[in-house]
Amino acid sequence: MSTGVVIALIGAALATILAGVGSALGVAAGGQAAAGVVSEDPAQFAKVLILQLLPGTQGIYGLLVTFIALSQIGLLGGSVVELTTKQGWAFFVACLPIAIVGLVSAVFQGKTSVASIGVVAKKPDQFGKAMLFPAMVETYAILALLISILSVTNILK
Repeated sequence: MSTGVVIALIGAALATILAGVGSALGVAAGGQAAAGVVSEDPAQFAKVLILQLLPGTQGIYGLLVTFIALSQIGLLGGSVVELTTKQGWAFFVACLPIAIVGLVSAVFQGKTSVASIGVVAKKPDQFGKAMLFPAMVETYAILALLISILSVTNILK
């Protein structure tokens, strides 16, 4: 396996690892707040569950970029493409937007979800408005996802 392939694989792994860590932290924070609300008002379970789950999407985005990168490298098809070191670094860098933005946005989305869960606890009828706050943080994860996908799919063209 060439140095280029190893560098590319490290980038792909970082996309999953960092975005996944961010999602785990964000979902955990939301889960703690959600559990408090449900202990007081079990009828709010579905609403707070949705808010808790929102930071989990970044981990999915990181995994998606990893699968695309592995596919481009040929690892999923059984015949690995021999990458130059330059191409390996290109894959590595292409995976960084979702890795870094996924990590950071998931943590902050978790904090925003906690605040929104507090809104639902006090005013359950304001769920729609409360959901917009963490959804706004999601915008940046989606932008990073798009940049990583566009970059990863165009390296070997």
